[in-house]
Amino acid sequence: MTQEGASERACASAGWLSRWGRIVPAGLAVLALGVSAAVAQQADGEVFAPLPEAPEVDQAKADLGRSLFFDTRLSGDTASACATCHAPDLGWGDGMALSNGYTSVLYFRNAPGLFNVAHRNFFMWDGRLDGADLPTVVRDMITESHTMQMDSRLMQERLKQIPEYAEAFQSVFGTDPYGGRIYSAIAEYLKTIRTVDAPFDLFLRGNDGALSAEARRGMEVFAGKANCTACHSGSMLSDGGRHATGVPDHPALAQEAERQITMLRFFATMGTPNYMNLRQDVGAYVVSKDAEDIGRFATPSLWDVGQTAPYMHSGVFETLAEVVDFYDAGTESLPPLDLTDEEKGDLIAFLESLTGAAPDASRPELPAYQVRTRGEN
Repeated sequence: MTQEGASERACASAGWLSRWGRIVPAGLAVLALGVSAAVAQQADGEVFAPLPEAPEVDQAKADLGRSLFFDTRLSGDTASACATCHAPDLGWGDGMALSNGYTSVLYFRNAPGLFNVAHRNFFMWDGRLDGADLPTVVRDMITESHTMQMDSRLMQERLKQIPEYAEAFQSVFGTDPYGGRIYSAIAEYLKTIRTVDAPFDLFLRGNDGALSAEARRGMEVFAGKANCTACHSGSMLSDGGRHATGVPDHPALAQEAERQITMLRFFATMGTPNYMNLRQDVGAYVVSKDAEDIGRFATPSLWDVGQTAPYMHSGVFETLAEVVDFYDAGTESLPPLDLTDEEKGDLIAFLESLTGAAPDASRPELPAYQVRTRGEN
């Protein structure tokens, strides 16, 4: 079987088809990729497109959400904030292969970055949360026992003890701090977290000089021989789906019993069949309970990939070079790529061109608690 045939077989269950000897998502068209800034496209879709335009943002609500995002009082023990696992100076992640959870919990997955979250199809590596509902994602991360372990009723009572927050909620929402409004404010702030001035985005918008010659060659490897566009295409450089590509678990998952315990407890809460006999991260299976989904994980967007190491759901790869080597070698699901050292270097240069400026997001000065007069609301 040819490399193209093997790739097509591997992707068939995800709805891929082959055109002109290249595997692309059904409904997307591939034209010959040159090195101009023109987007390769047809009427039914595109392979590459500029980053989606910024969504409309209620700035007053986002400003309130920014303070809440960095405030540790939104966690049960007041020791962690959203920014603890999603720090701007760490690519909106935590810089660790596998995250730490609430208090002393050791978690079993990598904390993904937050660039361009307003445009995602799914949240969580297993894809269990709808990308169109950011407030629910915020709620789950704040209330989930492995992350921030906060009771919504306690959270809103805490915020009522902070005059600046009470005033801000009245100004923005016309009401006291309340669970749904808190989640909505943080979600509004998340909409402001975007890729800024990535060379490839500038290139797609018409700046031919934004890409180096090496990155241009890497673009052709990405869309051609390496076939990365099978899963990473369009304006988000992601198909928004879930796939099993054979990425291994991080060795720490097997070596550290606490991470196994956390994983099994999570499987139990999701109603995962036979969970006590599982020792590997089964991915989307916890959502669907369909055996075909074992090992399938959400396809991440590649924008700002240079800032979001370590990589994959398991954080098993520390560098882009390791990622490229992994796919070049092939897996049970994917054929080897047989890239030359020069092609690997060009591909890495292209991936680096997807990265924009470092986030300019200083931590706000947070308001303090104040004693309230008895009888006041």
